[in-house]
Amino acid sequence: MNAAVATDGVEKIQRREGIVSGSEFIPTGQQSSGLGRYRVQVALRAVAAVGGGYALAAASAAAGALGFQSLGLARPDATLTATMLSFVIHAIAAMWAFGCSSAVRAWAGIGLPALALTLFTWLWMHGGQA
Repeated sequence: MNAAVATDGVEKIQRREGIVSGSEFIPTGQQSSGLGRYRVQVALRAVAAVGGGYALAAASAAAGALGFQSLGLARPDATLTATMLSFVIHAIAAMWAFGCSSAVRAWAGIGLPALALTLFTWLWMHGGQA
């Protein structure tokens, strides 16, 4: 009787964790590909959140500092304001990375604005001359 209760508990946990589907047991080797794919997606999103978010925050800080300077703020004030806003942008980018429906969309939503801001800043600093 004790063994039956223990087996029942294990089956409930396995069903909840997706190891047992209905009354059919799915071998571990067959489900690891789905689990591996999921882990890769999470890792890609984490890299997008941390690395891509950092790149977006740095690009927005640089572009923001130049933009605030052109609006008449002193250079230290413009830099400080843009840097403080970049922390908010990094946090939003991290939330975006895990809120998207796919890792590709997360990378596109973070990487494209980062590239655009970097290009904008580079062009502004070089006066539009390549």
